[in-house]
Amino acid sequence: MLLQRVVIAMPCDPPTVVITGIALQGNHDTKAQVLLQELTFASGDTVATNELEPLLEDNRKRLFNLRLFHSVSYTYTCLQGQVLVTYLVQERYYLYPIPIFDFADRNFNAWLEKEDWSRIDYGLNLVKRNFRGRNEDVRLKVQRGFNRWLELVYRVPYISRNNKLGIEVGAFDYRSRTINYTNRQNRQVFYEQEQGLPIRRTSFAAALLHRQSVQRQEALTLAYHTESISDTVARLNPAYYGNGMRERQYLRLEVSKVINLRNTFAYLLSGSYFEAAVGQTFFLHNSGSPYTTIRAKYVDYAKLSAKLYYTIGAEGQLRLARHYAFADNAALGFRSLVRGYELYVVGGQHYALFKQGLSRLLVDIKSIRLTFINNPKFNSIPLAVYLNAFTDAGYVADKTFAQYNPLANRLLAGGGLGLHVVTFYDIVLRMEYAINREGDSGLYFGGRFPF
Repeated sequence: MLLQRVVIAMPCDPPTVVITGIALQGNHDTKAQVLLQELTFASGDTVATNELEPLLEDNRKRLFNLRLFHSVSYTYTCLQGQVLVTYLVQERYYLYPIPIFDFADRNFNAWLEKEDWSRIDYGLNLVKRNFRGRNEDVRLKVQRGFNRWLELVYRVPYISRNNKLGIEVGAFDYRSRTINYTNRQNRQVFYEQEQGLPIRRTSFAAALLHRQSVQRQEALTLAYHTESISDTVARLNPAYYGNGMRERQYLRLEVSKVINLRNTFAYLLSGSYFEAAVGQTFFLHNSGSPYTTIRAKYVDYAKLSAKLYYTIGAEGQLRLARHYAFADNAALGFRSLVRGYELYVVGGQHYALFKQGLSRLLVDIKSIRLTFINNPKFNSIPLAVYLNAFTDAGYVADKTFAQYNPLANRLLAGGGLGLHVVTFYDIVLRMEYAINREGDSGLYFGGRFPF
């Protein structure tokens, strides 16, 4: 789904060439400096002739993976050992007013099990990408309905002269008519309050970003959280915050690193991904027991043939503390899960997750032209469809709440077949049929790449 065009005026005969100029076309909103600083070469560099095209293609991918453009291509001319390079980009539409109409549960299948139309969230998610043409992001989310959520985030990737340091700040407020106050038989048990709200969470976060490139980044994040639950929730589960407490305040300090060497950041076909983080949570006013969280993830994506791709990876978490609250006992069943267990939550302090999948490209349409739309940012829709076979396995260690969590401390396994659809603006839709070790089977739906 990446577009590439190479035009050569004359072949490069010398063993080495000098890049005498870099031009950009199509970046009407995006500042040229934002793109030039992503390139691994500059005007005046000497390059071996046989390495020129691989270098230009690698940098084309770097620009594409900024996720600012529908397509990136390049041309170059070579005359008497001097090369002029031109990158051509087609910008996306950067203001996304996205209506929110979503299910209040963890996933569609969890909602479908209840089929309660009152458990609906609605609102507006307003995202301004490439703010000021500098690859900055502003995000405002206003959500009402079953879960009320207010969020404001501002990310600036470059604040230093060498363009390596950035910042991100955010404020968040969450309130809900219901609360998952405990789990029984690995199913969430909810309490809904007739008047008032049984849970409130407010947080403020600031991160210092160290950005070596679009592929290699580190972050130091400090966040302040304050949370409260109603008297009834504290009585129903005194271990929710521990010792029957209704309120808690804490600071969380985390150091994280990401090395993202994937071919694209939407549907992943080749390359690798590594992520690791270490965080420490400090509770204020004796409102909890401090804990340390260590998590890591590695995935390898391999192209086996022109249409066949293989993915294998693992992730895990360690949470170390003297005492654990139920509110901090999440492991598998939310963003991370063993497919086939979408209807279950498996709480615990530590977990390991393994996934692998084999994908076969079925449909690959570079562009579906919508002739009734004049705007080039919207009138060309790429479409790719993959058949995917997968197997997952996971294990959750729980030494505190396992009495009501029988899927903890045992091997979880699932597998199945699915169809994955990829289209414009990085949209991924998944429909998968899976069966798990317990003998449960079903058709499940998702909206992002599975690993």
